[in-house]
Order: sequence, then C-alpha cells, then structure tokens
Amino acid sequence: MAGFLKTLVPKRFRKEGVAIPVVRLHGAIMAGGSQFRPALNLATASAALEKAFSYKDAPAVAISINSPGGSPVQSRLIFQRIRDLAEEKRKRVFVFVEDVAASGGYMIALAGDEIFADPTSIVGSIGVVSGGFGFPEMLKKIGVERRVYTAGSNKAILDPFQPEKEDEIDYLKTLQLEIHQVFIDMVKTRRAGKLADDPDLFSGLFWTGVHGLSLGLIDGLADMRSELKKRYGEKTRLELVSAPKGLFGRKAPGVGGLSDDMAGRIGSAGVAAVADLAEEKALWGRFGLSG
Repeated sequence: MAGFLKTLVPKRFRKEGVAIPVVRLHGAIMAGGSQFRPALNLATASAALEKAFSYKDAPAVAISINSPGGSPVQSRLIFQRIRDLAEEKRKRVFVFVEDVAASGGYMIALAGDEIFADPTSIVGSIGVVSGGFGFPEMLKKIGVERRVYTAGSNKAILDPFQPEKEDEIDYLKTLQLEIHQVFIDMVKTRRAGKLADDPDLFSGLFWTGVHGLSLGLIDGLADMRSELKKRYGEKTRLELVSAPKGLFGRKAPGVGGLSDDMAGRIGSAGVAAVADLAEEKALWGRFGLSG
C-alpha cells in the first residue's frame, strides 16, 4: 500500500535515496550534568539513540563521537545501549571519530560494527586514571584541624585532607586494574582479529587515526558523508537526530550539538560548577593538539 501511495506523489516531491540517522555523542562523559554543565551520559544520550534506531527503513545508524572520556560506568552503559538497540532493530552501526575518541570515548566507539576516523583524530587511551589533590599540609599552615568520625575502619579511605597511606593506594590500584581489565576485554571482543600485537596497546597511550588504523583500533580513515554515500549511493541523506529539548527549549547536553560557551556556563551555574568545569577542561586538555 505504501508503495502504491508513493507512486501518486509527483516524482519531484519524492524523497529519494537512503536516509541514515545520525547521533552526535560529544563531550566529557560524566554522571549528572545540567543545562549549565553539559555532560554526556546514558540519561542524555538514550532518547536520541532510541529515536535513531526507530527509523524503519534505515539500514544503519551513524554515530559521531568527540569525547576525551570520563566515567567508565556511563561509557559502558552507552556502549551497551547502542549494542542492544542494534541487535533489537537489526541495524549496522557506523562510528565516526571527530577530534577525539579516547578512554571512555573509545569505549563507546567500540559499539560500532565499524569505526572510522580522520587521519588527525586521536584514538585509544585504553586505561584507567584517578586523580585528585591532597591538603594535609595546608590545613596545618592555616591552623585547621581535620576531624573525621567513622563507623567502619575504611570509611574515610583516600581522604584528601589526610596523609596518603600505602595500603589505601594499593586498594585503589586494585580497583583500577579490575576496571582496566573490563575495558581490555571489551576491546579484544569487539576488535577480535583486527588488533596488532603491540605491547603499548593497553598501556593508556593514545594515537592519531593513522597509527590507530595500523594498530587495529579503527577500520578506516574516512569522514561520515563520504563513507556513507560510497556505501549506500550518492543520494544517501544524513538526518541528524536532535536531542529532546529541555529547560527553556534548549537541547539536552551532550547529544546532538556542541556545548555552550565555557565562560557563559560558569556565569550561569555559579561558583559550585567551577570544579566540574575544570575537570572537564582537564580531560580535553590532555588531547589538545593543534596545527
């Protein structure tokens, strides 16, 4: 019936070619987030992903990734949602890396049946990192006494206002190794038969798209438009799936568009957001290469 009705529409008004839905997953990966501090996580990404995979006639979904990483939990949740939808809707997933798909960003990229990048993109950083600051000496200098009362001998473990303890550092490293192994297993499973035998592959190093291709971390060097037109024809249409609109009609953070200006967000969110924004900037700063 649909085919018959289509013939009744004048040819010049018919949409021809395959329509491929596109989802942009951009930004640092963090739980929470707000209109003033955009973050990429399952909550902000799920609606756009569900909508993209609901295109009945689309043979595939294209995902643009530009992320320096962040929360391993949110990264894995987004990865799993993409794979679940791909299997449920029987669609191929093509991932295209823009500037960066590192750490958690690369973990999400693993959801692609094929991964493409620009020759100058940054990919990899398969590792786990924890960071912070210690302030015990500062407290002494300003005459402040730290008082902590716990029920449970390890409840105040890694307190930044107390001196570091070797046993606490060892415990943290144990957790890091467990998370790292999960990441490694994901890479080996999703990139099976493609990975190079390189001792640095899981060391946390990151590479350009050119080197990433030789290591088997990606499948090719290409941009989204050219690659999809090559596969599905010159009349292929790319349809950006926008995120649902939130407060004041603004798009949900992390999906479908670029984040707001950093200074504007600081002014809107207030002093409480400065630390979060600094953390996000630090994540991007590790990969801040320029020509």
